[in-house]
Parts: sequence; C-alpha cells; structure tokens
Amino acid sequence: MTQFATADLCDAHEGEVAVLEPMLAHFGGASRFHGPVQTVKVFEDNVLVKSELSKPGDGRVLVVDGGGSLRCALVGDLLAQMAIDNGWAGIVVFGAIRDSGPIGAMPIGVMALGTHPMKSIKKGAGDVGIALTFAGQTIRPGVWLYADDDGVILADKPLH
Repeated sequence: MTQFATADLCDAHEGEVAVLEPMLAHFGGASRFHGPVQTVKVFEDNVLVKSELSKPGDGRVLVVDGGGSLRCALVGDLLAQMAIDNGWAGIVVFGAIRDSGPIGAMPIGVMALGTHPMKSIKKGAGDVGIALTFAGQTIRPGVWLYADDDGVILADKPLH
C-alpha cells in the first residue's frame, strides 16, 4: 500500500477534501487505509453489513451509518475477517463494533464510535449505496476515503 498522511493530503489538496469530525476511534490492526467508498445505512441490524462484506471489496472501504447507536455492535471479528478475505481495505462504522481485541490484530482498518459486547438484530432492514451524513459530512458511494491516526478525509478522486 502506498504510504500517505492525511495531513499532507489536506495541505496538498486544500479546498478539494472534506474532513470528518474527530469522533471515530481506530480498532483494526491497520490504522492507515484508503479506498473508494461503498455505503450502508442500518440501525442496530447488521444483515446488510454482512451482505456487503461478503462481496468482493476490490480495495474499497465500507462506510456504515448505524445512526450513532452504541446499544449493540454492527461489526465483530467474523465480519472483519470476511472483509479481509474479500479484499476490503477498511470499515468505518458510525456506531459500535465488538471483538475489539481480535480485530486489533487483523490487517484491516476498522474505525467506530466505540465498542459494545451485544450483537445486533438480524432483520435485514436498511439501505445500500446511498449518501450518508454523519461526522459533519455527506459521504457518497464512490468518493475516496483516506484514514490514518490524524483523522478521516474524503475526496472526489484518488489523491495519491
């Protein structure tokens, strides 16, 4: 993976990037990751998250708008491993994950608001491939997401 720093990308592409508000924490073994975005919007239900991660990732980042709920987890170690096996670069969750210890040893970027030990419901409700709005930005499928220890930025095109 090509090395980058979000701070350097912000400097080099001033006016071309959007920055997510700093509310997400790193949980995956890769704190630096990037790729084009695929989106999922759910609430306390991870069926569509699993469905997307079961597809070829092709270096993409799955961005999950879980409504900011911290009452259950939307991603655990089994889904993180599925993402690795299917070539996803990372998962960003506006909500909670679980199995943070094992996920921290996995070679994938995983960011979330926090952790919760309870699994989600399994009804399959939600939307895939729609614009999401959280952390002060609107995130559309196909935009490029770059994440590192300084934060998360979005761009309409690859930056490096």
